[in-house]
Amino acid sequence: MIPSSGIPPVQHPLLLIVEDSNEDFEAFERFMRQSSLVIPVYRCLNGDQALAFLYHTDRYTDPESAPRPGLILLDLNLPGTDGREVLRRIKQDDNLKSVPVVIFTTSNNSKDIEACYQQGVNSYIIKPMDFGLLKRSIQTLLDYWFDITMLPNNSLEKG
Repeated sequence: MIPSSGIPPVQHPLLLIVEDSNEDFEAFERFMRQSSLVIPVYRCLNGDQALAFLYHTDRYTDPESAPRPGLILLDLNLPGTDGREVLRRIKQDDNLKSVPVVIFTTSNNSKDIEACYQQGVNSYIIKPMDFGLLKRSIQTLLDYWFDITMLPNNSLEKG
């Protein structure tokens, strides 16, 4: 059904969040609920789960249970395969490298920042410890990537 304005609702591409901290993920979800954007979200708890999701292995063999993300929000410090390795694998894969990856981490280490940009990360955001700044960072991220920017899945579906 098309709303009375005659403009169909915007179908936002999937956001894959790779985050092991329940507290950080719940804060992100809370801010997303306050946003006017309706974005489908999937979460992986570690790098191994993220790679399984992206490559449709393990419990994600059905592509319906693991659709291609339009954006990946990736923590660096993950148990098992860390975010640095996940980023490297994504950006070296011809089928995945066009998916934007945003690092969202507590690491302000200049070597991490440089290495991630060398690997092809699209943005690197340091998680603010201040609640107000965290909310602003998340809202800015959502507005930029889902309201302003055209993501690959969106452009494919509209083309």
